[in-house]
Amino acid sequence: MLDITYQAPEPKVIAGARHDWELVIGMEVHAQVASKSKLFSGASTQFGAEPNSNVSFVDAAMPGMLPVINEFCVEQAVRTGLGLKARINLWSAFDRKNYFYPDLPQGYQISQLYHPLVGEGEILVEMGPGVARLVRIERIHMEQDAGKSIHDMDPDLSFVDLNRTGVCLMEIVSRPDIRSPEEAAAYIVKLRQILRYLGTCDGNMQNGNLRADVNVSICRPGQYEKYQETQDFAHLGTRCEIKNMNSMRFIQQAIEYEARRQIAIVEAGGDVVQETRLYDPDKGETRSMRSKEEAHDYRYFPDPDLLPLEIEQEWVDEIAAALPELPDAKKARFMAEFGLSEYDASVLTAELVSADYFEAVAAAAGDGKLAANWVINELFGRLKKEDHAIEDSPVSPAQLGAIVRLIRSDTISGKIAKDLFEIVYTEGGDPEKIVEERSMKQVTDTGAIERAVDEIIAANPAQVEKAQANPKLAGWFVGQVMKATGGRANPKAVNDIVTAKLGL
Repeated sequence: MLDITYQAPEPKVIAGARHDWELVIGMEVHAQVASKSKLFSGASTQFGAEPNSNVSFVDAAMPGMLPVINEFCVEQAVRTGLGLKARINLWSAFDRKNYFYPDLPQGYQISQLYHPLVGEGEILVEMGPGVARLVRIERIHMEQDAGKSIHDMDPDLSFVDLNRTGVCLMEIVSRPDIRSPEEAAAYIVKLRQILRYLGTCDGNMQNGNLRADVNVSICRPGQYEKYQETQDFAHLGTRCEIKNMNSMRFIQQAIEYEARRQIAIVEAGGDVVQETRLYDPDKGETRSMRSKEEAHDYRYFPDPDLLPLEIEQEWVDEIAAALPELPDAKKARFMAEFGLSEYDASVLTAELVSADYFEAVAAAAGDGKLAANWVINELFGRLKKEDHAIEDSPVSPAQLGAIVRLIRSDTISGKIAKDLFEIVYTEGGDPEKIVEERSMKQVTDTGAIERAVDEIIAANPAQVEKAQANPKLAGWFVGQVMKATGGRANPKAVNDIVTAKLGL
């Protein structure tokens, strides 16, 4: 288990002209299920296809076409719920959400309001070394996505692409437990990480596969605690929803702006209007999109074309048994098994592909801690510098593991290892063969090192006197010996011999 101190959310306090105010934030995250076909049809979900090419008769709402549930999408939603320690409801149902969608031909969205598939869960959000906060999940329900309206192709016309229509979304709704822009971003980062580990959503925010609606309200200090005691939202301010956020940075900026906008309204004697707003990153401000509808405005009713969804506990148990090791558990294991710091374990487990790469290096090297240093500092540093993903690394785990193994066996020094890493990174090849063919083995023959030390001492009597008067200057001799041996002498052996020869 991780050694974590659970702390209550720390509200961000914003000073207004008259009073101090605190933020209250809830999130509704739409995660596109990693499925090759849509929720109620067999049409493809491929991103980037020609407009209106991934559209079935069901998606186009042709007369007589009926939806058929995609079992794989249900499984992915259950898998997600289990990964978030949530309750799985064995009985759930779909409802029609009636609203004018120009890019949803049937004129309503099939969703789950009254009986969602997944109930209450939780996410542990790390806010610093050893400090984490718990964000409660209220529900996860499945729903179909709408298409895309395009307004910038013609000055007089709008175009509609129905490729996304009917794609399965999981709407993951949090409680209003988030108290600052930083916590909101950290929550999304952790949720995305878990989804990617589970394989239920690729988390690609640029493609719109993970989008967040952010509900922001303000309250006076002490009011949130009253809400926690009573669960009465009257203690909190009127919330406004910022729609379709797909950037951590923009989420934080939008929350900050919206909070200050609401404070200005209230302190001027006005009332915040519950509404849906959009964030304009160019202007750094939110703007009104539409008044915020309540559930009754959508005229929800059970979808008559879909029977209630009933699943077996045995099936849920099978899905649970097949869950992968999740980020928190993997991080704790890395710290215990390899002796890593919490920071290093966090870096290595941030992405599943990074964690898998590291474990392969550690297995090949036989030293997890040294392997972690090389993966984080040398490989990740180089990949970041060149803007490459780890999937594109020119150095395989086996190659990096071999380099670390050569260091452990004292075949090469750390300095030589860096030269070897550069060769493997740019040219490829077997590290062990490269060391042999290019005579890169470090000199461990103490006799040869001693002769080199004697020569340097004999040629520099003045420097000897200085070093004997100030032992810190002995490093100069070590440097000269390393230079004379082309950097191949064992640094520890050189240091020991220099110290002995100078009588330090």
